[in-house]
Amino acid sequence: MSEANQLVTKMIKRFFKTLWMIGPVSFLLLSFGCGQKDSGLGNEVLISLGNQVVTVLDFNEAFEIAKIEFAHGTSEQSEDLRKAQLRLLNELILEMVLLERAHEIGISVTDIELERAVAAIKSDYPSGEFEETLLEFAVSYETWESRLKTRLIMEKVIEKELENRITITTEDIAEYYKKNFQGKKGESESTPAAGDINEIIVKQLRREKAEETYKTWIEELKAKYEIEINGAQWKKITDSQSTPKNETTNSDAKSG
Repeated sequence: MSEANQLVTKMIKRFFKTLWMIGPVSFLLLSFGCGQKDSGLGNEVLISLGNQVVTVLDFNEAFEIAKIEFAHGTSEQSEDLRKAQLRLLNELILEMVLLERAHEIGISVTDIELERAVAAIKSDYPSGEFEETLLEFAVSYETWESRLKTRLIMEKVIEKELENRITITTEDIAEYYKKNFQGKKGESESTPAAGDINEIIVKQLRREKAEETYKTWIEELKAKYEIEINGAQWKKITDSQSTPKNETTNSDAKSG
């Protein structure tokens, strides 16, 4: 994986930090063709994209776990929780979009790839601590492994899609140098050598281009798919008078 793609992958990991560790959503039904669309208590569809669905119950269960990150004593009706609900909604949509793209272009994760990823993660934990962490969050190993597989699929999609989109030319380097280094004097001992300056510029340009390219690409991907959000159910969840202002919400969202 290129350095630029690694930077983008790190961005995705931040977006899904909570969901990847303990995420109940894809374990329940974020798999192609397996969503339950039957009506019932908590089974009302909240988000749908192709054959993928997230129900109200799925969202609420995911949000209850996500609230572990929040400060204790936060009011259930606070603006912070409303923002957190919207953030989770957007994270779920992003995951569904990436999984839909993976399905479309035939990306999957083999058992060997999954085993290697599991081994790499476990190697960072002292003996027995990994299992204790799962127990602490009341998450089964199978659930965690399912989330890991989802993460690996998303990383593959990002790497493949952005592989040839990030390039750094000599003109880019020269322009960055002119704007940020040329003519600027500092303490002699703190002034980087020419080679170090070039390395700094390349790393910064990769970071900036990775972020810019990712943002553009993901918005194009969102626009490509028909993402439906059940406005009536979202209103109940947030106790709000309007559906979230979200670029992925379309006018024909289901009304429950």
